Amino acid sequence: MDKLATTVSICCLLLFLSLPVMSREVEDEREFSYEEESENGPSHWGDIHPEWSVCNNGSMQSPIDLLNERVEIVSQLGRLQMNYQPSNATIRNRGHDIMLEWVSGAGYLQINETKYVLNQCHWHSPSEHTIDGKRFDLELHLVHETPSGQTTVIGILYKIGRPDSFLSSLTSHIKNISESTEAERVVGVVDPRQIKIFYKQYYRYMGSLTIPPCTENVSWTIVKEIRSVSKEQVRLLRTAVDDESESNARPLQLINNRLLQLYRQKYIKH
Repeated sequence: MDKLATTVSICCLLLFLSLPVMSREVEDEREFSYEEESENGPSHWGDIHPEWSVCNNGSMQSPIDLLNERVEIVSQLGRLQMNYQPSNATIRNRGHDIMLEWVSGAGYLQINETKYVLNQCHWHSPSEHTIDGKRFDLELHLVHETPSGQTTVIGILYKIGRPDSFLSSLTSHIKNISESTEAERVVGVVDPRQIKIFYKQYYRYMGSLTIPPCTENVSWTIVKEIRSVSKEQVRLLRTAVDDESESNARPLQLINNRLLQLYRQKYIKH
């Protein structure tokens, strides 16, 4: 190999090493399970693949208990700056959950000066995050990414009550991919604004993906307002996947002295 070729090879290697580590969740979830007694259960996720090791030994893992006595109440974070747009979407059965994916993104969430594109959402039941030890019936994750691989997730918690209108609009599509792993269906245009995210109060902390590869340095926003969902809707999401499990919620992880913030709008007295 001549000198020029060697130089080019080294430059390419350095460029590759400088690329950000993508934090995408696995698309096929059959390799792991939520059964704690199983060899591929949550406490063993880090043993399944070397690149999943952070699931076992990470220090910023999610989900966590949002313990109010540890929360710092702040007003400087500001309201959530969401600029979502209707976009074509598909719905997929990933094995342990149902994922709605916007083909070309559906607008963005802006945090400080960074714009994170909304790529997909999926559901966990019961909720993965808890508030003061209280677990809820369902949790929706809206996953956003930058082109360089930074990830931020908005989590919305639900309790049993009236049906959720966004889930109601997807019922027929979820039934059509029921019990068939990797089944995918074109949904058409879906407007994420139909989720109707409340943003007057929310928790913010740094954590990880809650499924392998459990990548850390994920910015989490958990909306404090608890929404409602019907028993039938939660049952549909669980029976649609073929894992025979009653849950797809990862156990709580250690907080490890992380900063927990609660944004609350500052009211000015007149």
